[in-house]
Amino acid sequence: MDPSSLGLADQYDQFQETHEQLQTALKAIVNEHHQGFNSSIGTFHKIQTSIQSSQTRVRALRSSLVQAKISLGTTKPELKGFATASQNHDDMLQVLGMIEQLQSVPEKLEARISEKQFLSAVDILQDALRLIRRSEMDNIGALSDLRVYLSNQEHSLTDILIEELHSHLYLKSPYCENRWKAHVRGQGRDASAAPAASVGKKRTPSARSKSQSLIYSLEPSGRHLYRFLETLDNSIPMTEDASRNPEADTFHYIQLIVESLNKMSRLDVAVESIEQRLPVELFRVVDRSSIEVDQRHPSTLRGYATNRQGKLDISYDRDDPRTAILSDMLWTLYAKFEAIAEGHRVLHDVIAGIVKREGLSNALMGGFKELWKLYQSEIRSLLHDYLATDSNVGSRTGQNNDASRNMFRPSQRDKAKKLFRLSNIDNKSTELTTERENLEFILKTSVPGLVSDSRQTDGTASNDTSAVHDGSATGHKLLIEPSVFNMGILLPPSLAFLNRLKEVVPPGTDIITSTITSFLDDFLINVFHPQLDETLGDLCVQTLIELDAFQMDPHWQTLSQRPIFKGTSRFYSLITAFCKMLDTLPHDQAFSHLIVRQMTTYFEKCQGWYKALVTRGRPQAETGRHLKAAAALAEAGEISDIVTDLLQGEDVNRAQLLEKKWLAAKLVQLRHISDRTTDSSHRHDSSGRFQHKRRWTLVSSAEARTDVYLPLNQDTAVAFDSVITSYQNLATLVLRTLHLELRTHAIHRIRYSLRPSYALDQLLDTPDSGILALNADLVAFDEELALHFRPTSHRFIITGLAALADALLVDAAAHHIAALNANGAGRLQLDVLVLQQNLKNIEPGASLARAARFLDLFAEGPDAVLAAAKAAREGGGEAADKAFGYEEMRALLELCYSERLGSERRDVAGSAKKGLDELVALLGEYMGRT
Repeated sequence: MDPSSLGLADQYDQFQETHEQLQTALKAIVNEHHQGFNSSIGTFHKIQTSIQSSQTRVRALRSSLVQAKISLGTTKPELKGFATASQNHDDMLQVLGMIEQLQSVPEKLEARISEKQFLSAVDILQDALRLIRRSEMDNIGALSDLRVYLSNQEHSLTDILIEELHSHLYLKSPYCENRWKAHVRGQGRDASAAPAASVGKKRTPSARSKSQSLIYSLEPSGRHLYRFLETLDNSIPMTEDASRNPEADTFHYIQLIVESLNKMSRLDVAVESIEQRLPVELFRVVDRSSIEVDQRHPSTLRGYATNRQGKLDISYDRDDPRTAILSDMLWTLYAKFEAIAEGHRVLHDVIAGIVKREGLSNALMGGFKELWKLYQSEIRSLLHDYLATDSNVGSRTGQNNDASRNMFRPSQRDKAKKLFRLSNIDNKSTELTTERENLEFILKTSVPGLVSDSRQTDGTASNDTSAVHDGSATGHKLLIEPSVFNMGILLPPSLAFLNRLKEVVPPGTDIITSTITSFLDDFLINVFHPQLDETLGDLCVQTLIELDAFQMDPHWQTLSQRPIFKGTSRFYSLITAFCKMLDTLPHDQAFSHLIVRQMTTYFEKCQGWYKALVTRGRPQAETGRHLKAAAALAEAGEISDIVTDLLQGEDVNRAQLLEKKWLAAKLVQLRHISDRTTDSSHRHDSSGRFQHKRRWTLVSSAEARTDVYLPLNQDTAVAFDSVITSYQNLATLVLRTLHLELRTHAIHRIRYSLRPSYALDQLLDTPDSGILALNADLVAFDEELALHFRPTSHRFIITGLAALADALLVDAAAHHIAALNANGAGRLQLDVLVLQQNLKNIEPGASLARAARFLDLFAEGPDAVLAAAKAAREGGGEAADKAFGYEEMRALLELCYSERLGSERRDVAGSAKKGLDELVALLGEYMGRT
């Protein structure tokens, strides 16, 4: 031990203590684990033996490796053959794997096609085509059928995609039923600006009108088209979601099909096919809509509606079956047209996104403009077909066969019509049916999509196709008879559709939405206006040339309080029907001018009929005048002025005066100054072209108003008022003529009924035959007046007739009777009494007092005549007014002496002459005559 300062001698005790502790611990461990130690000793020997064995094997392996190295270093030619064979076997295994993969392609492809997972189907098909077109596959003959199948499937899948696209674009798929709704009765009147497809759709805020915003406010979900376009992202290729039904969302399905076609590099083929088939597909949509509406409305009901009122049934009521049929047709068709336009909008936007994403040609995006052109053509053709009158049937039928004569649509061959037919074939044969079904099954199984369901037709479909060509310019079946009055039903749905179409037009196209309705202006002016003019003229001429036009209408009680002519009632019905229709159109004064012109024509006809009534067959010998006396006096002159003053002096206001002129009063009620009038006849620019400034937004629906009116502006109202004034003047002229005719007739009858001599041998108890005839004429005249005229007009014609008759009788007795005795005076008194009694039945208070007084004075004698003259002078005032004049009193004295003056005895005649002269002298003194 080292006791130095560097040594550890001083720690020896600690070392000893530690040593003892270790010995103690070791003993304790040995005592506790001695059995384990004993077993580990044996195990150690085994391990040692294993290590020695491993060392031996390693040495042997080492010697083997050295031997192998030596062997490998030696050259052996047969090994190269083994390597080549191994590589060939690997290639064959790879080819067999690819063949096995290709064999599973048809099943996978058909499964994807049947599930409508077209993106996956395109990937499978393109991968398979890439595999089968590899060089190592060219010489495998067993793949020739598969190679043909895949090549056909490339075309078939393209056809299937195009068919599916058309199926959803043109609403053939059942999944498209929620994109439009069938017409609901009353839809046109409640939402004339929104077609049936409005449910679930919403306009952009900038395009809404007040009336339409109310409609769209009821659509809580918003327009599906806009929701889809807002979420559309074309910047990245579309991915397929296998967990959803791709057809459930038709817009999403259209995008899927377009993306699939683009992945196949067949997008240009699809666009070309859409453009080529667009006219045919739209034609079929119209046909399907027509057939649907035709099936919903029985033909017997249409026939009843057509014939229930005959040829003058010119307007349709709200509840008329024809109105319901045509409204159903238009709203249903336009609902489909709008849904089709939405599909084309989605197609346009998806293609535009793909073109932008992949840098394709912009020529792929022009389809929507073609759709709009065809929409214009179809709308114009429908309007033309349902407006064409019977006179156009021949030409319209001819247009089906001559494309150059059809101005609305190019002629196309009906592809559904068979060109060739096998004769002596029983189509109902069981054997033939079985063979056909087997062939179709084989084609569908081997080449899916080659046989499309849409192309399968049977005999019934063929017959229906031939049946729809029913005399229209476009070949569509006409559901109701064409008439210009259909325009009131045609225009509101058409205008509503065009207004809604503005919201579907994609931005950036050549279509200017603000002028989208301008072609209707051209149609109204260039097509409808001439047709309306022709039809209105024909109907008015028919009304005027009827043999019973100026006979009493048997149903006048339904229109007037007094009888009217048949022609007048028909003409008024015609005018009101046209006014109803014009209210549904823009208030173009060119249309209103047609009405005013026909009103003028009818006035001229009535005036001509009046002239024919009052004109003699030959001119009067004395004056050379053609008009009858009453008419000549009523037209102009002093007497006409007097009668006019009498008429105006009646206590009758203007409303009562109009009652005398039924047609004028009715037409005045149609007068309405509209605040939305236009005048296409004056709306041209400096170059002579028509300017489209029609205010279509102000066009009302067919049920917008209950009252009937003719829309006028200030200028047209002047012409209208002029015609009304002509009617009123003619009616007033007729009143004046009747007023004078009654009086001239009375003058004629009274003057020619009294004989020159009434020196009768005996007293007769019967009046003169002329007086009896006059009474009969007056009674008949009064009955006709009471039946046909209102009391005011009746009173004007009758009033004063008794005073005239009284004056005529006095004048006739004073100037036309040369001889009169007591018996003759009694006969004249009987005439006066009979005539007065009859006049009292006609004119209340009628009296022939002067004529009766004249005859009474004759009966009393000459002294009584002088006494009456003296009394009149002394009484003055009213008595003098009622007294007879000097000439009448002198004539009365002469009549008193007429019997003695005519005596054959000269002394008697001389005495009478002397007495007469004396009395005449006294009469002159009494009456201020010398």
